Amino acid sequence: MDGFQRRKELKKQSILEAGLALFMEYGIQKVSIAEIAEKANVSQVTIYNYFESKHKLSKDVFEYYITKASEDFEKLVYSDLPFPEKIKQIIFNKKEISKQIHQEFYYFLMKEYADEGNILEKIYVEKALPYFSKLFEEGKQQGYVDPNLSQEAILLYVQMLKDYMQREDVYTKVLPLTEDITNIFFYGIIGKKQ
Repeated sequence: MDGFQRRKELKKQSILEAGLALFMEYGIQKVSIAEIAEKANVSQVTIYNYFESKHKLSKDVFEYYITKASEDFEKLVYSDLPFPEKIKQIIFNKKEISKQIHQEFYYFLMKEYADEGNILEKIYVEKALPYFSKLFEEGKQQGYVDPNLSQEAILLYVQMLKDYMQREDVYTKVLPLTEDITNIFFYGIIGKKQ
């Protein structure tokens, strides 16, 4: 990549980061292109040159956010941390994200998530499922996951939870319950053994 292309990509990433930070804090509707341009240290024209419209920018910010989250999850799954620490970090990250994300942006994410063939579905199938498989297999090997549970049953449970969570009547109620749902997923209704 030549210098011009590199600068162009850095500008685009700066816009995506600025958009993400502002959408997370204020939601999409209350954030203007002017505010994103100011935060990214670019002109409004530059944003329109790269993204054409605020709607397109919102979709690209969503894709950027999902891709980044997937990369972070991959790093965690393949890290040298013991299984319980990985689970704690997954739960802690979910809890922190649920505190930081603006409700309107969360609903936008979930609406996009519900569409067939979206990037989240693609990443889920291509990356998240294999990461979960690896994580739960590691948990079995380390004695933290019941070795009698089949990977198919675990992944079916993950799929059912994902399918349920993408329903609009559900995701509008889920945000305040993210930590509880994650704890139930990993520790069941009995809870973590001390």
